[in-house]
Amino acid sequence: MDVSSTGLRVLRQIAESGSFTAAATRLGYTQSAVSRQAASLERSAGTALFERRPDGVRLTPAGLSLLRHARTILDCLTAAERDLTGTASQSELVRLGLFLSAGAALLPPALARLAATDPQITVTTTEGTTPTLIRALRAGSIDLAVLTSRPPHRPLDGESPRLHLETVTDTELVVAAASTGQFAGRGAVHVDELLDAAWIATPASHTEPLLGVWPGLPGRPRVVHRARDWLTKLQLVAGGFGVTTVPVRLAPVLPPGVSLLHVEGAPSEMRRVVVARLPGRPAAAIAAVTRALTAAT
Repeated sequence: MDVSSTGLRVLRQIAESGSFTAAATRLGYTQSAVSRQAASLERSAGTALFERRPDGVRLTPAGLSLLRHARTILDCLTAAERDLTGTASQSELVRLGLFLSAGAALLPPALARLAATDPQITVTTTEGTTPTLIRALRAGSIDLAVLTSRPPHRPLDGESPRLHLETVTDTELVVAAASTGQFAGRGAVHVDELLDAAWIATPASHTEPLLGVWPGLPGRPRVVHRARDWLTKLQLVAGGFGVTTVPVRLAPVLPPGVSLLHVEGAPSEMRRVVVARLPGRPAAAIAAVTRALTAAT
């Protein structure tokens, strides 16, 4: 089997991005160049590596098998390059992915703890949606991912082998509203009072639901602002321009003018924060970062 390092990098990026177009953008290639590399890989492997679907591209079992070897090969090539150029780092690098609201409350105390217990470990971080981070984890672009799941906590994806998960905490979903105005001075709101509310939500996609609207809300929500950035969303809430849902663990980092309301008249909404990694015995640095994350709560 004759494959190039370029082909393996393309394979890894397609696995992470979920499409040829996104992979081409990330790599700085044209889409036709990525398609040619993919076709060359399949010819060399003698089997289909990619499953073309209406919602993107997924790796076939053969593609996932090759991806596992590609991660090892590309990591070895990177290490060899550092040795040859004299740029090998004395620190241990752990690449961490986090869902969009995890950084504010969870990341700073975890990094502070890690600096005290394991100063030789360097952590780099990236934010993303759950599907994006799972693909990056499978592709080997990150080592750990902080993700959320909702009951009944099914496997995060349908790939095999299953990801190894460690629970960080369980947290309740609540509604963030302006401290003045309609809900001023209150600690709870009935779900029926939210029917006509103006909602601030993260845009939905084919892989992610509309985030920011109460999940059990009867009827169609009136979304007036769509934003991914949490600072934008919470400042809009503080200004009285709408309400949004947040995990209660964000309470310590809320901006002035924002109050949290428990929702009555509907089942409570719980979310589990987990640290995910590939199965198998983790490297010592990855295990240390996982301990810091679980201890941070």
